[in-house]
Amino acid sequence: MIEHQKILVAMSGGVDSSVSACLLQEAGYDCEGVTMRLYRNEDIGLSRFHPCCSQEDIDDAADVAFSLDIPFHVADFTAEFRMDVIEPFICTYESGGTPNPCIECNRHMKFHHLLDFAAKHGCDAIATGHYARIDYDPKQNRWLLKKAVDESKDQSYVLYMLTQLQLARIRLPLGGLQKIRVRELAEARGLTNAHKHDSQDICFVPDGDYVHFMEQYTGRTHPAGDFLDLKGRVVGRHQGAVRYTLGQRKGLGLAMNAPVYVCDKCMTNNTVTVGPEQNLYRQSLLAGEVNWIPFDAPAGPLRVTACIRYHQKEQPATVSMTRNGKLRVVFDAPQRAVTPGQAVVLYQGDLVLGGGTIEEAF
Repeated sequence: MIEHQKILVAMSGGVDSSVSACLLQEAGYDCEGVTMRLYRNEDIGLSRFHPCCSQEDIDDAADVAFSLDIPFHVADFTAEFRMDVIEPFICTYESGGTPNPCIECNRHMKFHHLLDFAAKHGCDAIATGHYARIDYDPKQNRWLLKKAVDESKDQSYVLYMLTQLQLARIRLPLGGLQKIRVRELAEARGLTNAHKHDSQDICFVPDGDYVHFMEQYTGRTHPAGDFLDLKGRVVGRHQGAVRYTLGQRKGLGLAMNAPVYVCDKCMTNNTVTVGPEQNLYRQSLLAGEVNWIPFDAPAGPLRVTACIRYHQKEQPATVSMTRNGKLRVVFDAPQRAVTPGQAVVLYQGDLVLGGGTIEEAF
């Protein structure tokens, strides 16, 4: 029997978090389950969908908790989710960026509000079904975040913002397992969700039409405007600048002599600038909201590999901090469509150094 610890397991209703609960219980931990209610479908116009965090998922999580004979909670964080995830999501799009709401959900919901909920219920730590690893380095007296053994499922990109205090109170039981093994463990334990599909979409926009969601949520419409070429000449009409993302080619509806891509947007003038693909490449970026994990701040420039979008192949780069606390990343080779609002995450091998939110590229 291991030292007594009470673990609050974040149970989404999916196979990963369910197996996490099983493994922790079998290892001798005192487990309790919890599902976060982040919204009610009807509140945001999704009554016909069954996305993650739905009532169906809550029921699936409750069934697994019952089968394990562990206490189960539903934590209502609907107000917090609106304030910390949905509204920043809309604000970033309306400001011309492209947000990553999964990062904000992890930052605020799982590893802030849920950690507070765990403390109030007498739990020593929380566990999730994320594919990543947490280690402790006694020489540095630091907690470290590393990639999952199964790199095809690695989720360290969306966890780069974790602090030392948070890492000390988080358990990730699946970090050393292959996904196929997790399915096998679920089957062997007779879990009813052993073959449940993984969630792929933004939970509150399961049909992918984020503009429709935003207009329904805010009551604001996004009017048509001008497509411009790189010289500022009008070359067509678009359906609202918010509908287009940097690097987009499909769906522009432009008849031009050569393929063109979204190269820039001006939200103030509601214009979208298009041009050849070579105009999408940038070698440097600045990021804010910077978080470092193995150290408080680097002593000088660092050689890293950097990722500017989820599941992108890492690219070699040199990073440094500016005088005003921004992260400067200079890539060895220019990168395509470096997009404000996305995260840049830094690695050395399988070690996550940290990252930040991209603010500009040049």
